[in-house]
Amino acid sequence: MKFFSLLALACTASVAFAAKSSPEPFEHYQSLAGTRSLDLNDDLYEELTGAPRDFHVAVLLTTLEARYGCELCQVFQPEWELVARSWAKGSQSTDIKLLLGTLEFKNGRRIFQKLQLKTAPVALLFPPTIGPHAKNNGVPYRFEFTSVANAQQFYDWLNRHLPDGPKPPLIKQINYARIASVITLLMGLVTVATVASPYVMPIIQNRKLWAAASLIAILLFISGQMFNQIRQMPYVAGNGRGGISYFARGFSSQFGLETQIIAALYGSLAFSTITLALKVPRIQDPKVQQFAVLVCGATLFALYSFLLSVFRMKNGAYPFYLPPF
Repeated sequence: MKFFSLLALACTASVAFAAKSSPEPFEHYQSLAGTRSLDLNDDLYEELTGAPRDFHVAVLLTTLEARYGCELCQVFQPEWELVARSWAKGSQSTDIKLLLGTLEFKNGRRIFQKLQLKTAPVALLFPPTIGPHAKNNGVPYRFEFTSVANAQQFYDWLNRHLPDGPKPPLIKQINYARIASVITLLMGLVTVATVASPYVMPIIQNRKLWAAASLIAILLFISGQMFNQIRQMPYVAGNGRGGISYFARGFSSQFGLETQIIAALYGSLAFSTITLALKVPRIQDPKVQQFAVLVCGATLFALYSFLLSVFRMKNGAYPFYLPPF
């Protein structure tokens, strides 16, 4: 009789020890998930979101199979896993119990039909059914995917619906492949610059090249090229007598051909001036030099006379002019 009493006491103690050593549901599911979201099916979804439950559950209902063509699901999946990893790594610093699970359409057809879901992805947050943060109505919060959401947006939404208190920070994963690509690209650019510098630097440092580029840019801007691009001015227009008008009256309008004529006029004046100032003094023959001075001077006089005539055409009140125009 004493033997049976000791045996019953031992069985009771073993059962109590087993019950005490068995993990709580939250710790059990947390150990299954590890550092990523828990993979769910129909039964596990109902078990995880059912009552009684003293912890929060966030579930992503999605479909990643290529035949369904859910691009939003494919884009958001790594963001979702980033949230799951961040919470799993920092969950020791908070008293808020939260599990994150992923329910694929192929594993949860019954749940998708039960919830009457026709689109994906859908993110739901289930509050506890027991405890200080319990919600008795059992209605989950739903995250609206109005556009492509990132991990920070979802994490902010999650924090707004969780109880107050310290929460793990969102730990963004370092993209080593991108860093390696940038370093490789920079090294390639440095190599190309080092090899090509003996050939490229003389061109870049060429004063004549910079002078020519500066003159072209100046001619484009002072001739009204930007004005034509902004206002979409016509190239030419009729003069009302069956002919063509090359110059528009007034300062608030001009034609495309007018811009080209003015640019050519300014360019010719600049070329004549530069030639007279730099090239003519280097001519050794006095007669040739004198002839060049006369040609450049006559060209400047004629071109400036034509420029004044164009200015008088644009502004009829201007009183000055130079012959022959």
